[in-house]
Parts: sequence; structure tokens; C-alpha cells
Amino acid sequence: MAASNSSSAGKNGTNPLEAMGAFFSKQVDRRKLVTSEKQALSTRLSASGDAFPGSEHRPADRKRWMAELGADRVRVHQVVWPGTHDSATNKIGVPLVTRPFAQCQSMSVYEQLAMGTRVIDVRVQEERRVCHGILATYPVDVVLDDVRRFLGETESEVLILEVRTEFGHEDPPEFDKFLVDKLGEENLIPQDEAVFHKTIAELLPRRVICVWKPRKSPAPKPGAPLWSAGYLKDNWIDTDLPETKFESNLKFLGQQPPVADRRFFYRVENTVTPKADNPVLCVWPVTKRIHGYARLFIAEAFAKGLGDKLQVFSTDFIDGDFVDACAGVTKARVDGTA
Repeated sequence: MAASNSSSAGKNGTNPLEAMGAFFSKQVDRRKLVTSEKQALSTRLSASGDAFPGSEHRPADRKRWMAELGADRVRVHQVVWPGTHDSATNKIGVPLVTRPFAQCQSMSVYEQLAMGTRVIDVRVQEERRVCHGILATYPVDVVLDDVRRFLGETESEVLILEVRTEFGHEDPPEFDKFLVDKLGEENLIPQDEAVFHKTIAELLPRRVICVWKPRKSPAPKPGAPLWSAGYLKDNWIDTDLPETKFESNLKFLGQQPPVADRRFFYRVENTVTPKADNPVLCVWPVTKRIHGYARLFIAEAFAKGLGDKLQVFSTDFIDGDFVDACAGVTKARVDGTA
């Protein structure tokens, strides 16, 4: 009997069957936890609803929703900026092979902007290619050309473009100069804290706040065409548990100053992300756990007295309803009803 136990044990003395059983038991427990948290959010939505100031607003033209509200009426700090997480991943990886594990958006950056997105999140590597972790996709020129195209088709839409060097990669050489040249300095709103209380009309014809976050290169300085990393902050919680992320977002939002007193943009991301210890590793089925609760989050923020702190709100696989919700709160602020 002793010999049998010895032959079935691994090199470290563990029984492979026992180890496998423990692994599957952990997966079962994890699935139960995910299911419980999904149900908890569903119950909260059923109990309280998702109405908030401006929730009934639907822009006539999402491509120009800021202009509809009035460029001379909307101040920068009043805007709830609809944003996308890992914005330029629509063509990343190999379809049906690696793409489902890294794709966070299905639309191009131009299509996102035309649908109303106003914050774009782009990660780059040393060769000026967009990337998500170890996977690289098209050159960042594609993103910048999309931004220029959108600017050429609109007149009063302001956007925030965040470009950062992805973790594990090196900064592209002289990338700050490259960004300014490609976007056009005439389009860039210089780094200046006075911007937060200006109207959109006062910023025109400049319409892009470009935040450059290098890993090692010098940060942009005040007055420069680009903005430094400290002007776009968040508290990223890396989890695949939807209610855990939802509660974390509320907690950290509550620790921020009201937008009227803030001299930086604060981002909340309505996302959850795949985890290596969970059998579901594709982005869409994981982020779907929280995707439909964006309006609930806004409603709860107002119910908890945090409505005046919401500013940048981002998501995976953005849709028109998400844009409408952000535009609605913005309208309510401008109208004085929020």
C-alpha cells in the first residue's frame, strides 16, 4: 500500500489526483462567487432602478452631442466624459485565436468618436505600435489619423486622448514631438489648470487634451502642448468580480474632490478583467458581467451624494446608451438640475 501511494505522488510529494481535485474545486467556488456577484447587481438594479438627473436625455446626433448642449454653455469640469478602455484594440491579435483575449473594443477609434466617445485610451510600445500586453497591432498613426479625421468633420467636440507606454515596454523615441507633429499643435489644448473652468467655446479652435504618459522619458511641463500623467487619474482594481469592482469604483469616487474643485480628470472604469486563475479568459464574457450596469452606477453615485464627483466614465465595448448616459448628466449639470 505504501509503495502504491509513493508511485502516485508527484515530485513534491503531492498526489496529482488530489491536486486536480483541488483545482476544480477552486474553479467551482469561483464560479459560484461570480454568479453571486452578478445576481447582487441585478437585485440592486431591480430594487432601486437606474434613473438619475438627465437619464432621459438622448442626443439628436451623438457625433456632435457637445455642440448640441452649446459650446458657450458647457464648461470642461461639467462634462461627464464617455471613454473607452484599451481603445485601439479592435484589430489586435489573430481572429478567433488571440484576439478574444485582448480585444476590448470592436470599433475603430474614429467610429468610437463618431458615436460619442470623448476619452480615448491608447497603449504603445517602442516601435510606435499600439499594444495590449505582449500583443501589438497597427501603428499609432492609425489612431492619430482617426482623431484628425474626426476633428475635420466636427467643430465643437473636445476630446481627451491618453497615450501611454504599455507596462513591460520602452518609450518610443522622441514620441512627444511625434504626437505634436501628427496631431497638429493648432489642435492641441496646452497644459493649463485654468482649462477646467473654461467653456468649450473658450478653448476653440483647439480641441484635444492629449495626455502623454511615458515610463522613463521626461513628462510634459506646464504650458506644453501635451499634458502630464497627473492630470488623468484613476484607481484601477484588477478583478473579474463585478460587484467587487462596482463597490470599489464607488469607494474611490467618494474620496475625490467635486469636479468644480478638481484640477485633474478622474476616471472610473465600468469594467472587469479576465484573471489567470479563472477558466473564462476572453474579455467580452468577463466584462459583460458589469457592462450593463453603467446607468445603475451613475444612479447610485447620485443616491450616495457623489454625483458631483463623476467625471470620466469608461467602458469596454462602448455603445450608444453609455454615451447617452454621460451626455445626459452633462446636460443636467449645464441646466442646473444636477
